[in-house]
Amino acid sequence: MTDNGFSHRGQTSVDRLAKGYPNAIQAHTPVNASWLNQIEIYFSVVQRKVLTPNDFHDLKTLEQRLLAFQSRYEEIAKPFQWKFTKDDLNRILSKLSDYTDLQTKQLAA
Repeated sequence: MTDNGFSHRGQTSVDRLAKGYPNAIQAHTPVNASWLNQIEIYFSVVQRKVLTPNDFHDLKTLEQRLLAFQSRYEEIAKPFQWKFTKDDLNRILSKLSDYTDLQTKQLAA
């Protein structure tokens, strides 16, 4: 599963995935499904706190820094406070349903 970020869209992304993993099929998460991408939050933290700037002498140094961060993060991490609720989801689904109904009526006319 990939999100709908810029680097995951289009034929280039499909080709890149197929080249690296010939048996994989790219599937996108729904556009309004950021609550499904919990690991993306962790990767974002790693990007900001560990990988930027990327001034590693070698892969071993990178590995050590990532593992050290993981250990420290496990000690200090707190649960994320999710703001997307089932009511938010129901509102979005209702809008999509209304839009789909409108399109169906327009096509029938």
